Parts: sequence; C-alpha cells; structure tokens
Amino acid sequence: MNIWGPFVQLCAVTLLARLSYQMARSPVLPRFAQDLGAAPELLGLIVAASTITGVFIKFPAGALSDVIGRRRMLVFGTLFFAGPPFLYPLVHSPAPLLLLRFLHGFSTAIFSPVASAYVARLAEEGRGEKLGWFASMGDIGGTVGPLLGGLVLYATASYPMTYLLVGILGVLPLFLVLKLPDDPGPTERQNAHAGWFHLKAGVLDVLANRPVLVASSVEAGMYVGYGALLGFLPLYAKAAGLNDAEIGIILGGQLATTMAAKPIGGRLSDRLGRKPLILIGLLLCAAILPLIVLTERFALLFVLSALFGLGVAFVTPSTTALVADLAKAGRIGSAMGVFGTIWDFGEALGPILAGFLIAFVGYFPAFALIGSLIALTALIFAKSVKDPQRI
Repeated sequence: MNIWGPFVQLCAVTLLARLSYQMARSPVLPRFAQDLGAAPELLGLIVAASTITGVFIKFPAGALSDVIGRRRMLVFGTLFFAGPPFLYPLVHSPAPLLLLRFLHGFSTAIFSPVASAYVARLAEEGRGEKLGWFASMGDIGGTVGPLLGGLVLYATASYPMTYLLVGILGVLPLFLVLKLPDDPGPTERQNAHAGWFHLKAGVLDVLANRPVLVASSVEAGMYVGYGALLGFLPLYAKAAGLNDAEIGIILGGQLATTMAAKPIGGRLSDRLGRKPLILIGLLLCAAILPLIVLTERFALLFVLSALFGLGVAFVTPSTTALVADLAKAGRIGSAMGVFGTIWDFGEALGPILAGFLIAFVGYFPAFALIGSLIALTALIFAKSVKDPQRI
C-alpha cells in the first residue's frame, strides 16, 4: 500500500474534524450555555463534558479498532462529527445541551485513538515524524476553529446559523474517511476472526503492559502543566497589566511554536530515539512553567510561552510513537486508546489542580509544584522505560 495517499487523507480529515469540533466548542459554546441560563458550575461541566466522554470511550474505541478494523471505527467516529452539530439549534435549556456535549464528545473520543493507530500502522518507518505532521494538522484545525466560530457568530449573531456551518464542515471528514482503504494488516485480519475473545485479550495485554502505561502517563503529566498554563496564563497576564491583544499574541506564539515544531520533534525522535526527546521536552516544560509567573514583561512572557510550546512539541509526537513502538502486534488500537484516556485525564486535571493550588498558595508556588510534578514524571520515565529503538 502506498502510505502517502491514506496519510494525506487522514491529515485532511483531522484538520477538518478538529476545525468543526473546536468551532462548536470555543468561544461559541460558553456563550450559548450562558444565554440558555446555565449557572457557572454547570457551564464548566458543559464545556468539559466532551473531555469526560473521551476518558471513558477512547480505550474501548481503540481496542475495538484492533478487532473490526480502523476504517470501520473511523467511519463510526466521523458520524459524530457530522450529526450532533445539527441538533444544537433544537436545544433550549442547559440540561439537554449537557447531554448533547457528551454525545458530541464521542467524535474525538473514537476518532483520535483510532486515527493515531492507523497512522502508526501505516508508518513503521519515520513513525514519529508522520505522527508529528498528523498532530500538527489537527492543531491547525483546532486553532482556526475557534477563530472561525467567533467570526461567524459575530457576523450572524445567530447560534443556529453558526452550528449549521459547524455541521456542514463536520460532514466533510465523513466523506473523506469513506474513501480510505481498509487497514486490516496481516495481524489484524487474522485476529479479527477471534472476535470478542481477541478484544478481551487485547485489553488485558495493554493494561498489563507497564511501559505503555508509563509512557502514556508521561503525556498526562505534561498535560497537567499544559492545562494549567492555558487555563491561568491569561488571568495572570491580565492581572499583570497586559491587554487582550498581547495575551492573544502570547498564547498564539505558544501554539504556533507547538504546531511548527511537532514534525521536527517527531523526526528527531526517529533519528535520536524517543526517550531523549521526551526527557528534553519534559524537563524544558518543568523548568519553564514556574519562570512564566516570575515576569510581567510581554516580550519575556512571549519567549517563555513559546519555549514551553517547544517542550510540548518534543514530547507529544515522541510519546505517541513510543506507545505504538511498545504495543504488541495487533494491539496498537488498544494501546492508543489507553494513551488517549490517560492523556485526557491529565488535561482535565491540570486546570482543576492549578485552580486549587493558586487559590491556596498563589501563582509561583502552584506552577513550581506542577513543574516539579512534570520533573518527577521525567525521572520515573527515565528509570522505567527503555527506548525500543535503542534495545
């Protein structure tokens, strides 16, 4: 199979899917929930609902893809990008909106681990670089989505019109996935006949695979810091006297650095090994995080935020490729499901933990403690996981 055709298709799918999904989520969703009368506590739950779906669904979705095939699961997942957006105009109170957000969350919960497994299965050589490009395409969609959503809502002053466009964009990934070739692979095709027995065996194998669990926890540990930064850097910068445009530039610089450097980080991990890149990225994030809240200068905040983004770009494609490297034959989907579940847990925990710590001890001690957690994660990873490329 020529991997470039399916790989480029998957990059287009993740770009469009993330664009549609993030357009529905930010900044449109909080405004919509608030206008429906959601209290702040319920509004926060509505925003987080899709991530909670991922915690419960990513693992079984990845495991199922090992049994019934990646393409079938991708078709199933993209149905949730295409369908739920058209239901938002029918919502007139907060409770149904919460349920709809859980439903819409099935889209990324199914798509993310299965698509990563598909890419990893296609690209056994240059796996890190291709996973880096794949992640960057998703990041582009995730960046453009909120911008487009805000512009459309501003131009139309209409939630139904905005979500109609979200739905139209969400249908496109489904059409592209339908054109993907099957990806059974020799191992998957053989094991598919084992049906549910193979599914159970795959789940147990991955849960018993300590290096996969540790490598997945590395991503979660880093995303505790990432979630804390995205949640509270805007508030810190605002209190420091920066205006909204300056704050946007700082966050945009971090995101742009991450997007641009992910393919580079993935390529370096292919050449130098996964473990060195992961450790460099973790230690960079751990060191930068507390430094960010020691300055109030725009230029320095921009540089530090971009350096944190560079650390993220080194870790994410490398850990994704490492999990694929460590997975047993026929278990890549299950491994990616575990990876996504643990990742989501870390991302959800970050702002919650930071919020409590900042309330009790302030910004610098809070970010220093979270940075120490990332450094501890690096230490545990260094002692617990061997780089399969170096064995």
